[in-house]
Amino acid sequence: MDQDWPDNDIARAARAKKGSPFLSTEQAAFYLGLSPRKLQSMRGDGTGPPYRRHARYVRYHIADLDIWSAGSAGRAG
Repeated sequence: MDQDWPDNDIARAARAKKGSPFLSTEQAAFYLGLSPRKLQSMRGDGTGPPYRRHARYVRYHIADLDIWSAGSAGRAG
């Protein structure tokens, strides 16, 4: 996916990676370049990245997102 990201978006992604390694659905979707709705859909059908439940909250570990993204390179989906 070749996109020109505004500087503030790049800075936001960098701040997310420096903070907690656990991202919300919205943060994880932004990090992956997906919509939150698409990430939720992928979670529901088992095709998305691994996630964890912290109490009632769904969280994605940034290392899992990187691994999942690298493994899905070149695949249609």
